[in-house]
Amino acid sequence: MSAVTGRFAPSPSGRLHLGNLACSLLAWLSARSQGGRIVLRIEDLDAERCPRKYADALEEDLRWLGLVWDEGGSSGGPNGPYYQSERSAIYEEYYQKLVRKGLVYPCFCSRSQLHAADAPHRSDGKVVYAGTCRNLTPEEIVLRTARRKPAWRVMVPDETISFVDGHMGPYAENLAQDCGDFYLRRADGVFAYQLAVVVDDALMGLEQGSSAACIALRLRLALERAEEIYLETSMCAERRGDTNLIELRRDAPDVWEQ
Repeated sequence: MSAVTGRFAPSPSGRLHLGNLACSLLAWLSARSQGGRIVLRIEDLDAERCPRKYADALEEDLRWLGLVWDEGGSSGGPNGPYYQSERSAIYEEYYQKLVRKGLVYPCFCSRSQLHAADAPHRSDGKVVYAGTCRNLTPEEIVLRTARRKPAWRVMVPDETISFVDGHMGPYAENLAQDCGDFYLRRADGVFAYQLAVVVDDALMGLEQGSSAACIALRLRLALERAEEIYLETSMCAERRGDTNLIELRRDAPDVWEQ
């Protein structure tokens, strides 16, 4: 059985923060504990929000902390480029495959329409897209396009998809009922995270990742198996002369439940 490949995939819209550091540590510990490899992918789809200087600074901080990676970032590798802002042609290829299958359609809904009180909502209050634009006729699409540039959604099947998460256990979700058809591309042409991350993970052979929903539990489990670890991000700040110093220690209060 081949070694696992994990990834740390930040969206560097600013300097390294505690959430970035926690995700990076999680991915690093999970892969290294199984003799695996780490890929650093820079998720800068919105290049205007994520200037390269922040990605460069993030790499510098990770190297200084010893959280080094095996491929990706400015180091490159066999599956590059590793900056999503440079992978638009790849996303276009897979986007067009969905278009040819008739699974993509234009959506003209405004934010206010999507979040209207009568829109479908889950029990936790999150909006479920109602498929308002799913069955527009070609004539309706032409008329609406003249007034507003559309975003683009993918049709999701009304079926339950289940799998076993390595840390959270069995999980199941019906996309049609729990979120509805979701965005693949913004009106300005920028591809959505939902498309880019799936394409990238598949092409880069990635088997592990980290999500915000699981970060606290996964980090806790990883730390329980690790040797005594002290993360002193204050040292990074001190190195630059920053006055806002942060220190995270294993014996500190449990911030993950707050």
